[in-house]
Amino acid sequence: MEKQVAIRLISLLILATMVTAAIDKSPKTVEKWFKNLPHAKQKTTRFHFYFHEIFGGENQTAPVIAQANITSQSATFFGMLRMFDNPLTVGPEPNTKQVGRAEGIHGAPSMTELALFFNFNFVFTDGPYNGSTLSVLGRVAESQEYRELPIIGGSGVFRLAQDLLVLRNAVVIATLM
Repeated sequence: MEKQVAIRLISLLILATMVTAAIDKSPKTVEKWFKNLPHAKQKTTRFHFYFHEIFGGENQTAPVIAQANITSQSATFFGMLRMFDNPLTVGPEPNTKQVGRAEGIHGAPSMTELALFFNFNFVFTDGPYNGSTLSVLGRVAESQEYRELPIIGGSGVFRLAQDLLVLRNAVVIATLM
């Protein structure tokens, strides 16, 4: 039986515009934070990291969780859904320092082009953003060199974040076994 193993390293460049946020998440602190919101200055944080996604094999990070009856006949994988939990690293090699995880779901929404619909969070597990998240929701066409997804929120230091995620494939390795 043939198994396709694809390792996708996606270089992510995030431009996240957010309002200054406190890490303390107690109700009293959050209420105070919202009262000060009209007087807060917007702040931009820029990231560059790598998103490692593995389809198939023993170490897969994005297994198929559902698919339509017509998915196997579709050139665009229409109807396929994957749940993912992918490491975010500072370099393109999987063994470089990990700063977090990308956790969520993506599916193939188009019958006519190779595209993905994403709903996921960047969960930061190291450094000054440890414990904070960024929430992403949107659709991208795989044919685009640079793909844009909206950042629709966040938590911790990224509370009420909004802006744009720009991503592109850095490396795609596919092996048939």
